[in-house]
Amino acid sequence: MKRTVMSVIVLAGALALAGCSGEEPAQDTTTVAGEHAEHNDADVMFAQMMIPHHEQAIEMADVVLGKPDADPQITELATQVKAAQAPEIEELGLWLDTWGAERTAEHSGHAGMSGMMSEEDMQALADAAGPEANRLFLEQMIAHHQGAVEMAQTEIESGQDTGAVEMAQTIVDTQQAEIATMEDLLASM
Repeated sequence: MKRTVMSVIVLAGALALAGCSGEEPAQDTTTVAGEHAEHNDADVMFAQMMIPHHEQAIEMADVVLGKPDADPQITELATQVKAAQAPEIEELGLWLDTWGAERTAEHSGHAGMSGMMSEEDMQALADAAGPEANRLFLEQMIAHHQGAVEMAQTEIESGQDTGAVEMAQTIVDTQQAEIATMEDLLASM
């Protein structure tokens, strides 16, 4: 009798443990990025660093869009940059909120972030006019985009969140195409 009771207890315990094994039923793979726990430190760092990076690109675009003598091709490009990066900033911020991560971290300061312009660079762009402003915008935005592509490639290699990795791939694809356009515009000046 003792053996039977003990067997029942062991069996019940085994079943209880099996139910708590941590294995979850298969999840729908169409979940929106950031709405699940499948993220890692690389995803968080990508979002924390890409927000200020994109914010500066929008600031640079606003500077050139505010110049009455800017080349129409340059203003079209600046408008594209703003249209692409503003919604990405929103999405990156939502992911950080969902993940319970701060919007900024010690490592996300401008210093050392690839492609970021210094205050002097930004002032030079603001002070420039005409063809000089066009040239300076292109040179700075090429370097800025190269930095974003570098960060995005790191996310593609190390990130875990499907949506964040997809956004990183989009950044690589669109910004490399914009770099090629900017290099062509620069060569034609």
